[in-house]
Amino acid sequence: MPVKQAITDQRVPVKIWTDDVDDRSKEQLANIASMPFIHHHVAAMPDVHLGIGATIGSVIATHKAIIPAAVGVDIGCGMVAARLSISANDLDEKALKKVFDQISRDVPVGRAQHHDDRVLVDVARPFEPGLKSLTDRHPQLLKAFGKFSKWTNQMGTLGGGNHFIEVCLDESNQVWVMLHSGSRGIGNAIADYFIQLARKDMERWMIQLPDRDLAYFPEGTEHFADYVEAVHWAQEYAMANRQAMLDLVLKALERHLPSFTVTTEAVNCHHNYVAKEHHYGSDVWVTRKGAIRAREADLGIVPGSMGARSYIVRGKGNPESFCSSAHGAGRRMSRTAAEKEFTEADMVEQTKGVICRKDKGVIDEIPGAYKDIDVVMANQNDLTEILHTLKQVVCVKG
Repeated sequence: MPVKQAITDQRVPVKIWTDDVDDRSKEQLANIASMPFIHHHVAAMPDVHLGIGATIGSVIATHKAIIPAAVGVDIGCGMVAARLSISANDLDEKALKKVFDQISRDVPVGRAQHHDDRVLVDVARPFEPGLKSLTDRHPQLLKAFGKFSKWTNQMGTLGGGNHFIEVCLDESNQVWVMLHSGSRGIGNAIADYFIQLARKDMERWMIQLPDRDLAYFPEGTEHFADYVEAVHWAQEYAMANRQAMLDLVLKALERHLPSFTVTTEAVNCHHNYVAKEHHYGSDVWVTRKGAIRAREADLGIVPGSMGARSYIVRGKGNPESFCSSAHGAGRRMSRTAAEKEFTEADMVEQTKGVICRKDKGVIDEIPGAYKDIDVVMANQNDLTEILHTLKQVVCVKG
């Protein structure tokens, strides 16, 4: 499907790949489109919904400026997935319950992190020089880390919110492992620190903004290069974190399932990040906040909610979306609203056939709180091609 609607009363247009977008999200998109450095147009993916400053599901190309809040506070958040050589015939409920328990023991979730004697030293060590370079120039970052200062212990941990680890079956009943996580506490601290710096710069330069969360760093100013360095460090940390967790999950599966091999190279993609790219005749910074890159032949992952299907996709390289795609189902209601509307009985009903938590602590992640992933995929059939359809049998939530 092509673009469903557009906002045309700002400096550049906003192109939206869905009819299902609320007024507050439209207002956020219009605010972004009014900024003086936005390139060509703003693209809103079919999972678009309200965010902080910048709408989740937005793709923003900018000339010589970056908005830190548009990258988001979970820098480098994204997905990784790998297909295994075993099939549904090799699984039974007893073994899958053991897998759920093993993953829950081996991968810290929520605010938990690895104990000192289980730190993934070999994975974390390469990140030390880059972080030291940043903190030497920005010693205040050390204070910002606070309780998240043990960034080494958080390597290979899931976090909370909508992060998850799943064992899935595809359309051929082949087993997949898939997980969703980002740069953990260290990425959050870096993001918050630089968002605050950008706000101070705006005040110092007396720049008026439609939303204080759209504070930005112009290229060539005091903090721009340091932010780019910091955000790239966090993006690489997030990717390594996902790969480390994937390795832990595969080891957990090896303990309880028949012998297997990984039959596809892992698909590991960000959906909260910024990168330098070429679009509509210019080299620009492209910020994807809740969107994945979908150049022609790019492989990506578009997950549904914890009771719905997910998709492995191949990009079509649509220039109108800045070669991008939705990053998932997208929320249709806030966490607070979901907790008011749904019950534990609803969670049990909506996650039938999935071994997962079904208590009130995860009701904010109930499938009913999310948009229909199949509608999202239909709305972006000009952006991606579906290669595999996955349905979870195990889901470990953050």
